[in-house]
Amino acid sequence: MSSSSKNQTNTKWKQLFTKYKVLDQIKAHGRFGISATQIKNCTGREPRLMVKFDHTINLPQIFSDNNLSILPVTRGDYIIANFDAYHKFESDDTPITRASLPTYIQSLDSNNISSEIIALNCAVASGIVKDFLQDEGIVSTVSGRMGSGDFGFSIANINGGSSYAMQVSKSQIEIDAAYEGVNGLALFEAKLDLSEDFLIRQLYYPFRVWKERITKPVRTIFLVYSNGIYRLFEYGFQDMNNYNSLVLLKQKNYAIEDTAIELTDIQTVLRNVKNLPEPQMPFPQADSFKRVINVCELISEQELTRNDVTEQYAFDVRQTNYYTDAARYLGLLEKKTDGGYPVYKLSKTGRRILNLNFKQRQLAYCRCVLSYKAFRDTLRQYFKSGNMPSTPEIVQIMKKANLYNVESDSTFERRSSTIKSWVNWIVDLINQD
Repeated sequence: MSSSSKNQTNTKWKQLFTKYKVLDQIKAHGRFGISATQIKNCTGREPRLMVKFDHTINLPQIFSDNNLSILPVTRGDYIIANFDAYHKFESDDTPITRASLPTYIQSLDSNNISSEIIALNCAVASGIVKDFLQDEGIVSTVSGRMGSGDFGFSIANINGGSSYAMQVSKSQIEIDAAYEGVNGLALFEAKLDLSEDFLIRQLYYPFRVWKERITKPVRTIFLVYSNGIYRLFEYGFQDMNNYNSLVLLKQKNYAIEDTAIELTDIQTVLRNVKNLPEPQMPFPQADSFKRVINVCELISEQELTRNDVTEQYAFDVRQTNYYTDAARYLGLLEKKTDGGYPVYKLSKTGRRILNLNFKQRQLAYCRCVLSYKAFRDTLRQYFKSGNMPSTPEIVQIMKKANLYNVESDSTFERRSSTIKSWVNWIVDLINQD
């Protein structure tokens, strides 16, 4: 993947919008149809990659600026309009259910999940899928790419106007996995990246295809794997003809490894952690510690440029900077320059931690965080009072920690949210079972 891929996608879509007067056409007709041939001829790029936007953050700038999304309607035709095409993930703060791989399984390593397929295979072998579906006789059935057949549906206008009537004919869909039991067929979409939202089409098109082909109920499940946790979201479509009628029916979290972390484990880390001086780099501005970990997982397979991270993850460039810098602050990633572009790789510390089992991995992350005074003193104050210190209290703690290049009160306040979030992540580890 080219390090300038994201910028190229933005540039090429601007060219397409200019050549075909897309915004004028949408203003006049409410939508604009574009073919794979038009995309290929104008941009010279693979159309399938030019229209793959799994999260709103991946949309080209000209789409974001105008509240636009794109949906396929045939194997080589697409519609651009003000579609309400994405759905924000609900909270996943449910307790973790423990699972385990059978002792005879040697070809799956729960500490080494490098692809969606391996995550799915572990979820099946450990009984996670069976427990979540609560169905008998579950077997793996259809998966991969296939035709959609013909169906119609309505989709909401994100700007609040009239809904769009859509017709799909022989478009291409892809199913990561499907498991059929006595009582139904469950279609799975799997991801290794944590994100704020997802493209509903990834569930809706396969749902419509199989709803028309079988008489059993068709269930749609999103599986997100990261840092040893399998997060499963089951959605149902209340009206099969309405793209936006999905509702969350069920959400559960699972872990194959031992997740039991006690208060004494955290207190031991806090008491014995090595105190490190502040790194000569920006203090973290990355509120989700789960995503700091997830970025390290993404980079564990190979070195990636900044734009590679942005392209593969549900980030924009600004977020990529924040989260890679946060991982570097903790000593989990290293950065070098190659051809003028920043390139990231796991540090020795980062790789060692990723190879630990779940419990030891979390405690190792805690050591990385608590090695620095601002985080350490905030957690101590939390344990002393039983409550998270207020923002002014955290700011005072930060001012005594000799932070690098943090001077104004407004900057201290913005960065304090990262301290609060990371300390909450540490506290939330306690007794997750």
